[in-house]
Amino acid sequence: MTRTAQRRTVAKVVVRPMRAPTPAGDRRRRRVADQARAYGFLLGGLVCFALFSWYPAIRAVVIAFQKYTPGSDPEWVGTANFTRVLADPEFAAAWRNTLVFTLLALLIGFAIPFVLALVLNELRHAKAFFRVVVYLPVMIPPVVSALLWKWFYDPGTGLANEALRFLHLPTSNWSNGADTALVSLVVVATWANLGGTVLIYLAALQSIPGELYEAAELDGANLLQRVRHVTIPQTRFVILMLMLLQIIATMQVFTEPFVITGGGPENATVTVLYLIYKYAFLYNDFGGACALSVLLLALLGLFSAAYLRLTRSEGDT
Repeated sequence: MTRTAQRRTVAKVVVRPMRAPTPAGDRRRRRVADQARAYGFLLGGLVCFALFSWYPAIRAVVIAFQKYTPGSDPEWVGTANFTRVLADPEFAAAWRNTLVFTLLALLIGFAIPFVLALVLNELRHAKAFFRVVVYLPVMIPPVVSALLWKWFYDPGTGLANEALRFLHLPTSNWSNGADTALVSLVVVATWANLGGTVLIYLAALQSIPGELYEAAELDGANLLQRVRHVTIPQTRFVILMLMLLQIIATMQVFTEPFVITGGGPENATVTVLYLIYKYAFLYNDFGGACALSVLLLALLGLFSAAYLRLTRSEGDT
């Protein structure tokens, strides 16, 4: 081939530039990269959650149908654990105490935070100081709080009876009396969890438009009428949500009976969770403990479903 022919052949070669990526392709790649990065960050949390939450829950359901003691092979026994647990006299006492505790907690610990939130919302000075004071018990570790109240309730040298003696009033056995022990524990639980509930209520109250209160005042409504016709309707979702969460939390009470009363006196403060502890670590009966856990899980699952339904319906509106 001559040089002239070679130059003609080279001249015919067309060098096409590389096609630039389209904007849609760039967005797709960026979206995939962002999702991969996000799932990478979530992977550690998901693994921990699976190992320390999902696996123990599934394992507990399996053990509930087995005769299981550490150091021996598990034996499948079907529903024998449930039958034995249901026939235990402590089972009825534990559920009765738990339900009474929950009811008292709703009567005592549900109204007090709402009233305190109303008072804090009306304050004009030192709001921050009183919020810290109300929230302070939440920052104390639960075991330390229970030990403080155990000393406070001591029938001999406790601060409660010393105050009653100073006022020349009759003393009480408090947590050592079968009739007063459960109420005493409700007071402890209410005091320990008061701050968080008050702040949630306070946030809900501050989100109410002030025009509603002004209109109610122009109509001649007094304080109680404003609370009844404005405050409660405007915060009904928060009230119902906190009520369901409080039921779920109080039915799992353990720290106060374990530290203050040890389930006594006369099983007056044995709760379901404390009975689960006794089956597992005192009776060495892990099958019975898991059977009790499954029963408690089934009941709390109903309240959890109601809570999720409530939040979902509120989000749709």
